[in-house]
Amino acid sequence: MSNGATGRPLVALLDGRDCTVEMPILKDVATVAFCDAQSTHEIHEKVLNEAVAALMWHSITLEREDLEKFKALRVVVRIGTGTDNIDVKAATDLGIAVCNTPGDCVEEVADTTVSLILNMYRKTFWLAKAVSEGKKVSGVEQVRELASGSTRIRDDTLGIIGLGRVGTAVAMRAKAFGFKICFFDPHLPEGVDRSLGIERCYNLDDILFKSDCITLHCPLTDETRHMINDMTIKQMRPGAFIVNTSRGGLIQESALGESLKSGHIKAAALDVHEHEPFDPLAMGPLSAVPNIIHTPHCSWYSDASCKELRLSAAREVRRAIVGRCPHDLTNCVNKEALLAGHTRRPTSSTSLAPNVSSSFNPLMPSFGTSIADGFNGLPVGGNLPSFPYSNPLLAMGNPLLNPLMMNPSTAALASFANAAANSPHSGPAAALSTLAAASSAMTTSAAPVARQSPAVQVAHSPKANNSSRTTVSPAVRPASSPDGPAEVKDGTPPAQQTASQHHLTSASLSAASPCKSPGASSLPKVPTISVDSLASVVPEESATTPVKLDAE
Repeated sequence: MSNGATGRPLVALLDGRDCTVEMPILKDVATVAFCDAQSTHEIHEKVLNEAVAALMWHSITLEREDLEKFKALRVVVRIGTGTDNIDVKAATDLGIAVCNTPGDCVEEVADTTVSLILNMYRKTFWLAKAVSEGKKVSGVEQVRELASGSTRIRDDTLGIIGLGRVGTAVAMRAKAFGFKICFFDPHLPEGVDRSLGIERCYNLDDILFKSDCITLHCPLTDETRHMINDMTIKQMRPGAFIVNTSRGGLIQESALGESLKSGHIKAAALDVHEHEPFDPLAMGPLSAVPNIIHTPHCSWYSDASCKELRLSAAREVRRAIVGRCPHDLTNCVNKEALLAGHTRRPTSSTSLAPNVSSSFNPLMPSFGTSIADGFNGLPVGGNLPSFPYSNPLLAMGNPLLNPLMMNPSTAALASFANAAANSPHSGPAAALSTLAAASSAMTTSAAPVARQSPAVQVAHSPKANNSSRTTVSPAVRPASSPDGPAEVKDGTPPAQQTASQHHLTSASLSAASPCKSPGASSLPKVPTISVDSLASVVPEESATTPVKLDAE
């Protein structure tokens, strides 16, 4: 999103308001706005038009029609593991990378799962509820009446459907309590069961028949939706338990409610529901059902895991901004599809006007379809001639190499190849002389050249023969780490680095404009955050403060 002269990309937190964890990572490369929305109808038009990256929890859903409302969106990061609230196929068709943050809350979900299992076996939840409701227990008969149905764990079989990170963690914890463990996961290779000392089942019916307690740890897909239904529940042992801390859509709630009422399922514990937030007072299939524990989709949460999730999500967004998207993303669920199809949604934010110098566009794909798209995400400056073909290195329709885009050594090689093709008699000799001269000049150079990124172009001023002052090209990529703010390197003044970074983030959302040299006397200051034509909605604030954008 363009904020005055800085032109910072806009990153939006769609369904939250706290950005204190994300700001230290993103404040030097982007403007951060929070929407606190539950649907795209509540998202401000400025975000829909200009946000290039979005962060989201599980409380908002992005279907195809929702994604199509975003005009400049290039990456969505789901803060958490599941991406079932995002239409990944539609996002891929629109050229939007979808990422998640797996692994940061594995312990919490596994611990919650085991806690719910223990609650059902030992009836802790119902016993505590009875005491809080005023039930007085003074004798053994009253204890027997109240605690009747409590079950011994030893030698019971726990069936785990889905042996990923969480499923494996649950298995290791449950073994310590004396459970026999079996699992069903058709995607795992042979030998996993032997390495973990657990039993493998090769179909769903087998694990349902063998298990005294079933716990679900698989993603919600078209194949897994309602995998626990009226037919599969009948395959379970009478008096079995069910735990679900994965996704509510895995269980057909009407079938579960009937089996709990009939007693075929002894008890169930659900941290997730098919429709959230769960309303126990609504007349749903699980209303007035006995022996069930409901928790509000919080098994993932601890103070530590929440911070880790948010840090991982912010770092992924930063990688998308300062690196190549989707190439540099570490948890992009549709990266292969994007790279295979080279899907790209044309937007004004990625189009560069001819003969206008522009800064590095971090959200540009690796290979563009025109000269304005540059190479590997680095745009070609406006001082270059306009080529009638998409790649200046090769002239389309002409087999000759183009030496204009090469260094002296490779240019000489190209001239040699071209001369050999055009004039097999005199051309090669002349080209060899040129190549020899270029090689001699390179080997006898008195001034050593420091190694640097090929994207960095440093030009010495002709008027400063006795000075070491250099001028950095506007197309220089910012010295920023994908995982954190930029640091001062090589003695470069911090103000000069800041000026370069401010310019380098401008192209993705605003029209390119001439830039001041980083050595100029007046350097850009940390910008105040303002929204054009929305002064009544967004006050001017510090760049380190997220912007609140409400739908009009």
